[in-house]
Amino acid sequence: MSPPVACDVLIVGGGHNGLTCACYLAAAGLKVRVLERRGVVGGAAVTEEFHPGFRNSTASYTVSLLNPQVIRDLRLAEHGLRIIERPISNFLPLPDGDYLKVGGTLAATQSEVARFSANDAARLPAYFAMLERVADVLRDLTLETPPNVGGGVGDFFAALKTARRFKKLDMAARRDVLDLFTKSAGDLLDAWFESAPIKAAFGFDAIVGNFASPYSPGTAYVLLHHVFGEVNGKRGVWGHAVGGMGSITEAMATEARARGVYIDTHAEVVNVCVDSRGAQGVQLKDGRVIEAKCVVANVNPKLLFLKLIDAPVLDADFLQRIRAWKCASATFRMNVALRELPDFTVLPGTAVAEHHQSGIIMAPSLAYMEQAYFDARTYGCSRAPVVEMLIPSTVDDSLAPPGQHVASLFCQHFSPELPDGLNWDEIREDAADHVIDTVTRHAPNFRDAVIARKILSPLDLERDFGLIGGDIFHGALTLDQLWTARPVLGHADYRAPVNRLYMCGAGTHPGGGVTGLPGRNAAREIVRDFKSGRLDDKNRDKNREKQK
Repeated sequence: MSPPVACDVLIVGGGHNGLTCACYLAAAGLKVRVLERRGVVGGAAVTEEFHPGFRNSTASYTVSLLNPQVIRDLRLAEHGLRIIERPISNFLPLPDGDYLKVGGTLAATQSEVARFSANDAARLPAYFAMLERVADVLRDLTLETPPNVGGGVGDFFAALKTARRFKKLDMAARRDVLDLFTKSAGDLLDAWFESAPIKAAFGFDAIVGNFASPYSPGTAYVLLHHVFGEVNGKRGVWGHAVGGMGSITEAMATEARARGVYIDTHAEVVNVCVDSRGAQGVQLKDGRVIEAKCVVANVNPKLLFLKLIDAPVLDADFLQRIRAWKCASATFRMNVALRELPDFTVLPGTAVAEHHQSGIIMAPSLAYMEQAYFDARTYGCSRAPVVEMLIPSTVDDSLAPPGQHVASLFCQHFSPELPDGLNWDEIREDAADHVIDTVTRHAPNFRDAVIARKILSPLDLERDFGLIGGDIFHGALTLDQLWTARPVLGHADYRAPVNRLYMCGAGTHPGGGVTGLPGRNAAREIVRDFKSGRLDDKNRDKNREKQK
């Protein structure tokens, strides 16, 4: 397909939100061009070969949050997307020779938990019901544009609509919403349960991509953020995209091209071109300038406003707040090729079993997770890291040679900023060894089973995928960086403080994870502006005044 002669929209960044946004914009009749720095689209949701014969999801690695409406609207299943549910959600090998399995059926989870606490097993139904009740309310909000504080009449009515939604809740549910937005996951879980393993299983979600102790205020929301999703119509379930996470973005790219979107790879944007009318296009690293009626950025807010836009264009207060935007998920990712499955001491055997097909969490308690955080704050790396391992080749034989496997290792906490003059290029191999040692303590054959590994330190995540600070969510999911404050109060409606410039990445509402919702929601606002004439030159002065 040839590039459009006249382009309505340029999208900077071909990750899943950029592709989603492109599809919706093209469906509205706009001419769209996507510019991707790497040689493959998909951003952090890609599948790549990292050792001959071994392929895996490179960065993002599991599915649940991908919104079902996005799946339907973009015809992803028709383009080959197939998601296999985990037989159980999680398996926790414990240091005392025991283990905990969570998921499958409620009765099965209760039976497992009852081995540690009959009271906890009895409380599980009420706990799940509480989470689902709150998640139901917030699922609707994820599909909406947040009201801009200090905005116009439309924003006032949007805020009123949100208030009415919460007014429908009974007092107990309102209290649950407050708890989940403001409390720490540790305090929340301590109030519900008494046994360490079940608190660890649930508390892990609170520190995924979150550089915080599980006892840090606000981590209860991160826990909630990870239960919004569904797989194949089943809420709260996680699964594997056959072919890896790249199968999601490949399907999105197929649909985008079918709708007339032109996708440029090896097209690194170095500057958003701005004049008195606003954003007029972009300049590429190779010197080319591409013009368009508007520009949409699917990148971290810090990358957009501190590196791609000349500082004098932006308000000083806005710039100061962007500089303070919190980006540090303390995540260390590694993919490994295995000659055999891990043989866990607590559940021996290298034949495929349901615990191999789950999320394997190596963190036996909230106290363990908290110490991992303290270590990273002090030393840069956790001395006993939190590790989640998935082995997708147990359900998808396209990823590895027969009889062999690939595993994803998602690890916390590894600070992007190291003390004592250390840098990640010097210590990444040692950190990877430390992660391997952590898994080997639970599965003694693991180190010898590793054939090859692909390491992504926080610095690698930033260099390879533009994840500033290695932040997988494009910014921490803290109360001061959510909803109307994502990324900055007054600009939560996907419109940047530069006319004709929009944002559609995970640094906007509703935040990180492979959801497609920032891209979908941003497209709705962009289409609205095209239809209203807001992007016409004759309205530019009025528009710029509104954005101040």
